[in-house]
Amino acid sequence: MKISFTMNLTRAFSPLLVVLLFVICGNIQDTQAAVFFAPRPFQTLQNSNQTKIQTQDPQEKKQEPEPKWTSKPKSLFDGKSLEDWETIEFGGQGDCEIKDGRIELQAGDPFTGISSTRDNLPKTNYEISLEARKTDGIDFFCGLTFPVEESHCTLIVGGWGGSTVGLSCIDDQDASRNDTCSYLKFEKNQWYKIKVRVQPETIQVWIDGEKVVDKNIKGKKISLRGDTTLCKPIGLCSFMTVAEYKNIKLRKFASIPKK
Repeated sequence: MKISFTMNLTRAFSPLLVVLLFVICGNIQDTQAAVFFAPRPFQTLQNSNQTKIQTQDPQEKKQEPEPKWTSKPKSLFDGKSLEDWETIEFGGQGDCEIKDGRIELQAGDPFTGISSTRDNLPKTNYEISLEARKTDGIDFFCGLTFPVEESHCTLIVGGWGGSTVGLSCIDDQDASRNDTCSYLKFEKNQWYKIKVRVQPETIQVWIDGEKVVDKNIKGKKISLRGDTTLCKPIGLCSFMTVAEYKNIKLRKFASIPKK
């Protein structure tokens, strides 16, 4: 009798126990899901070799040391002519024109570009800035070549289909293959403020105030890729894309103290 009574109770309450277990497990899973999928306060750009999400809050980011400037910003483009610049004979290049205070490069097959004819350009401890935009095309609209000590490097903005940002080349790896690579969406006809800061051991890049490259180059081989060797010492080029530039400036600074 006792055994029968106990079995009857078990049968009667077993559905309730099952339901209760489902509710408890469901709540646990929901809680875990909420924690896992909760929005992060800060997300870095997706890197070609690194997809880890940074959870540092923007207010907690370290402030970048301000350089001790040793010169005023020097304009490299007078807004009226290509004085101190020359067009590059890539073969298949498009036209280069001055329009309303800006340089316009027509799409080439594949390159169009210009290079500086200035002497005594700095090789380190300097900053170069400009505004750039694309008005047509699907590849890079800003290939900015610049000196790095006794070598040169190129910042690619909008390459490999229109979104790749990075430095070419580091240890013979171009911007799509080294760890400076990131991806950004660039709109047509929108101006972007680009800034490159070169120091003996680092190259840093900002786009619209956001740091997109902070590369330690100590012990690294810095070089150029292919036809960008024609852009030395300072040059601008585009790849099958109509590009425009303005407010091109250079400024020198003293060594920045290490962090």
